[in-house]
Amino acid sequence: MPVSRRRFLKVGAIGSSLTLGDYLRIANAEGQLDNDRSAVLVFLGGGPAHQDTFDMKPNAPSEYRGQFEPIRTSVPGVEICEHLPKLATRANQYAVIRGISHSLADHGLGTRYLMTGNLPTPVVDYPMFGSVVSKEFPTAADLPSFVSIERPVEGPGYLGAEYAPLSTGEKPRFGQPFRVRGITLDGTMTLDRYRRRRQLVDDIDKAFSQYESMDDSVRSLDKFSQQAYQIISSPKARSAFDLSLEADREVERFGRHEFGQSLLLTTRLIESGVRFVTVLLEGWDTHQDNFNQLGRQLLPNLDQSLSAMLDRFGEQGRLDSTAILVTGEFGRTPKVNNNAGRDHWARAMSSLMAGGKIRTGQYIGETDAKAAGPVGSGFTPDDLAASFFQNIGIDPKTEYNANVGRPITLIRDGSPIPELFS
Repeated sequence: MPVSRRRFLKVGAIGSSLTLGDYLRIANAEGQLDNDRSAVLVFLGGGPAHQDTFDMKPNAPSEYRGQFEPIRTSVPGVEICEHLPKLATRANQYAVIRGISHSLADHGLGTRYLMTGNLPTPVVDYPMFGSVVSKEFPTAADLPSFVSIERPVEGPGYLGAEYAPLSTGEKPRFGQPFRVRGITLDGTMTLDRYRRRRQLVDDIDKAFSQYESMDDSVRSLDKFSQQAYQIISSPKARSAFDLSLEADREVERFGRHEFGQSLLLTTRLIESGVRFVTVLLEGWDTHQDNFNQLGRQLLPNLDQSLSAMLDRFGEQGRLDSTAILVTGEFGRTPKVNNNAGRDHWARAMSSLMAGGKIRTGQYIGETDAKAAGPVGSGFTPDDLAASFFQNIGIDPKTEYNANVGRPITLIRDGSPIPELFS
């Protein structure tokens, strides 16, 4: 499609702030919105070792069980890794699903599978969780429905670009100003100056309104850029992203590391009214030095920040309305390799769910003696996704119209795991 004069001038006049228009949409839902529903996806990019976290095998041979010891949790008979002591005392606040199994031991394909709940196919581009929530539960006009901290992990698929996330562009870091692309106004772009540029764009719009009166893509862009303006000029939106407003005790509780700051930002966004937040916590692709990487940094940081998020939502009474899923794209090999690491392994993995209607304090499913595969049929990523959607309040069998000429079922092959809700 050729670039029109109006579109070219509009982008040039507003600059980077107009990129919000690529991510946002007008909330057009009829009737009263359900302001209580929200969800969080914590994606552990790289694939965490299930047998070194929530599915330990202390009686397996040493080359399988690894170097970590299990510790007791607040749930009788349940043990998890020694480097997760805070989560061990909070085991009654979440459920762990073990024995999730699939066959895509590739980061890209595995991520797409776990982020959508549908086996990847070249025929259908499935939407990630947050895009579906954004469609089903629009938010206030001055807030994005769906935020992805740093970058989007997958796309909106057949739902279209209007349901893509607002991506922050980077992760928050302790002691550094956090700048969100298109929301945080830097020293060179004051709100008054932005408004003047917005007026200039309005004038250009009027001049070219008749010339492109039938341009659907421009009219769509107009709606998105209008909401972008509402967000940029909204103190509520800017405040939601401002971690400097947090008390020192909260910063300490979540941790002064990237994990902690990212989950602290996640809680602020949910508290402000954002419907869905995806936070990508990477570093779990431990082909080498698995135990040092996990024990010294990855597990302690996750233990601190995830526990803090559960506590804060619990203190605020938000756990009943906030569905939480913590997962990677696959597990790690049962046997430790010659580099003291574990490699890709899709036949077994574990995920954690909390909040909403989840029956917490339980471990569902199991793997064999070496954590190599599920005992029995196990569960699929489709089942996990169906359970997540049900916990959010969306029927996993919802059908959407797509550009493939037929209705598409949200989760075609999976079903909610009954034990999670019974």
